[in-house]
Formats: sequence, structure tokens, C-alpha cells
Amino acid sequence: MICVLLDKFQGLQNLVGKCDIRSVIVSLSDGIGDFLTRIRNAQLAMHRETRVLFSKVNSSILKILKEEGYILNYEKQESDSIPSLVVQLKYYDKSPVINDIARVSKPGCRYYSKCKDISKAYNGLGIFIISTPKGVMTDYNARRLKVGGEVLCRVF
Repeated sequence: MICVLLDKFQGLQNLVGKCDIRSVIVSLSDGIGDFLTRIRNAQLAMHRETRVLFSKVNSSILKILKEEGYILNYEKQESDSIPSLVVQLKYYDKSPVINDIARVSKPGCRYYSKCKDISKAYNGLGIFIISTPKGVMTDYNARRLKVGGEVLCRVF
């Protein structure tokens, strides 16, 4: 696996900027965590857009964030045969729309919840994003469809 990563490192380095191989390997071990951190850091730096590595889960999370009004838009692009997602961030009165975005279920400690145990994030002001057998969805939709799953992240 390291050999494959080293072969693709040059393309990844062009995608993510100047970095060393250790940071690329760490980010690939928790793709969702890396994805959420890139969005959080870009919003704190007041960037208009940011680029994240493409995956089906990341794309599903971005679809939910767009539907819920947390981001403006996103699109898939390919740079050096490595697919990525360009996310256009949203601001209101020069402050980020996303106040808090954090990983709940981590690779070392997975967090699963039954539909009846899914609580409202921030008393209904935020959302939980949940990976269920019926796809990635918000906590509201999971309760409505009476389906549980892995709680990926919370957004406020």
C-alpha cells in the first residue's frame, strides 16, 4: 500500500499543496475527518472555496450540506487524474455559516445509533449526518424513515 501511495504522491502533492508523505497518509486513514477539517480551516481563514479529495461519502455529505444551506455549491474536478471536490463556502454578514463541524464516529471509536436514540443536534438548530443502510442522510430523515446507523458528524 505504501508503494501505491508513493506512486500517487506527486499527484496528491499537486492537489493538496506542499506537504510531506506523512500528512497525506494520515489524511487518507480518515478521509471524512480530513474532509471536515479542510472545510473548517477554510471557513476560519475566510476562503471562498476549498478543495477536498473525492469519495462517495464526501460527495453525499456535501449534497446534504448544500440542501441544508450550509454551503453554496460543490463540483467534481479532476487534477492529474486524481478526482477532487471544489466546495464553495457560504458566509453571512462576513462570518461563516458553519459555526461548528466535527467528526462524531472516528476510525478508532465508531458510534452507532438506533433511530429512537438519535437526538437533535444543538436542540434542533444543527444536524447530525448519519450513514444508514438507506444512504447518507440527516438525523431528521433517519428518524422519519425509522432507520439508524453510524453518526458521521455534527454540523451547527
